[in-house]
Amino acid sequence: MARLAPRPSPLPSAPRAAGRPSPLDGVQHIVLDGISWSVYEGLLADVADRPLRLTYDQGRLEIMSPLPEHERAKKIIARMIEALSVDLGIEVGSLGSTTFKREDARKGLEPDECYYFRGERAVRGLRAWHPKRDPPPELVVEVDITRRSVDREPVYAAIGVPEIWRWDGKRLTCLELADGAYRARATSLAFPFLAPAKLTRFVHMREKDGENETLRKFRAWVKRLLPKG
Repeated sequence: MARLAPRPSPLPSAPRAAGRPSPLDGVQHIVLDGISWSVYEGLLADVADRPLRLTYDQGRLEIMSPLPEHERAKKIIARMIEALSVDLGIEVGSLGSTTFKREDARKGLEPDECYYFRGERAVRGLRAWHPKRDPPPELVVEVDITRRSVDREPVYAAIGVPEIWRWDGKRLTCLELADGAYRARATSLAFPFLAPAKLTRFVHMREKDGENETLRKFRAWVKRLLPKG
């Protein structure tokens, strides 16, 4: 009798001894406890270019498959940041969802989006990020619309990311790293004339107007904010 091939698993497997998986919402998340650094690195290699996000913090691993809602919000925020860099004549290094990890702190993750501005030349042509050699991203985008089991802010803090733009499904908040933790601030570090709270309406606007029309309105709004001449 012919044997049926096993059905492929949607998520990379981990040794049973490492901990029992705990699904958060049944499909989009899985959490494992007691995962070693070597297992985490092995999973990173196995995941490769699959659309998964791995957050690792001192033995606790969360694997997430982003929802369309998550990706749409991430994309419009990313397009606004990239349009800003063009309109302001600022060179930008976009590293997307590159893996940033520190073995000494036993922490690692992939941001939704990340950017370099002043430090763009330092990462131009970068093939693999190393914490002892390369600077952290200057700005990351964090879309947080589902309940997480592993807090990502301490991981970003360990990497040294100075600024997070966080979207919670309702509003955009700017967070600044200070004394090892993140706190809300009124304006962006990367774009000091911008109050991210005022960008909230543009993230919502794309649901009615579409991305390109939203981006045109956003750029016109920014132009009015900039000094004349």
